Amino acid sequence: MNLLIAPNAFKGTIEADEAAEIIGNAILGKMQDANLTVCPIADGGDGTCFLLGKALNLQQVFEIALDPLGRPMQGFYFFDPRQKTAYLDVSTVSGIKSLKPHERNPWITGTFGTGELIKKAADSGAEHIILGLGGSATVDLGIGILRGLGFLFLDEKGREIPVFSEGFISKIRFIQSPIPKPNFKFTCLCDVNNHFFGPSGAIPVFGPQKGLKLEDLEKFENECSKILELMAKKSGKQLADIESFGAAGGIAFGLSFFFPVEIEMGAKWFFEKVGIESKIKSADIIITGEGKFDSQSASGKGSFELLQLAKKHDKETVLITSGKGGKDSGFDRVIQLPELDFNSKGFIDIAKMNLFNAVKSKMWNF
Repeated sequence: MNLLIAPNAFKGTIEADEAAEIIGNAILGKMQDANLTVCPIADGGDGTCFLLGKALNLQQVFEIALDPLGRPMQGFYFFDPRQKTAYLDVSTVSGIKSLKPHERNPWITGTFGTGELIKKAADSGAEHIILGLGGSATVDLGIGILRGLGFLFLDEKGREIPVFSEGFISKIRFIQSPIPKPNFKFTCLCDVNNHFFGPSGAIPVFGPQKGLKLEDLEKFENECSKILELMAKKSGKQLADIESFGAAGGIAFGLSFFFPVEIEMGAKWFFEKVGIESKIKSADIIITGEGKFDSQSASGKGSFELLQLAKKHDKETVLITSGKGGKDSGFDRVIQLPELDFNSKGFIDIAKMNLFNAVKSKMWNF
């Protein structure tokens, strides 16, 4: 029996690669002769480029960079010297997972640390940056990244504004480009297609999750509009607000004024890079999962996109998830995880145990 184990991350509890290991161990505990192919998946969300780097056996380069509040931490990127391409996630050093709830504040947080990593990758020879946008802590239009790449943001008196300072975005009056300007291109991977502006835009939808107060949403959006006008003036480009410019607080929007940028929905791009379709063809059963499969999952999320490929090749599919969204998802079978109390002590260990026990106890008769 050939089984493909390809879970997404169980958000907030178990990373995709760890979930795949747990599922595999649970299956082998009951079916020792099972032939397992393990390929944890991602869709542009948190950790996408980490999984890509591992799957492609790329060199992992560790560097110290600043977190969303300017504190040093260990970051990394993956480098493919033959293709002169670096892979990194915004969430590695600029992720919301780095912050405690009371530390979340888009008036202060920034992506400067991600810019530092990109600069170090470029210094090592990277000419193409694959940037996973999921899991960011910021709504800074990529200003922090640009600052890390040598762009300066000045106040009304022409003085440089310190990054991570209160109200940074509202103080910018001038932008100064580095000479020479870095010469590389970006491919941005995302799992949402929100515009930056509008009722479904980055600020009203994701802003509160990142610490914006409801009474500040309109003011923050106005400040972002002013920054975009400055970027347009400095670059000489006029850019329309397109789908996915709302991902990760508008990073692709801001970068597009100064660099060639392509935006890709992460799941399909990821699947092509890791050759997931050939793995599906060789499997009898496809096993995937995510923390909570819901209505948003059908909008480009990894498990749903995997289901479509499995159906294309008429393969049996299994979904492991919590909540009730998986019942009408189209999967052949659903393994239901118990609801998790995120306020309980040691909830991550509980989540891992729940996953192992659910797979082992609800094993199918193959």
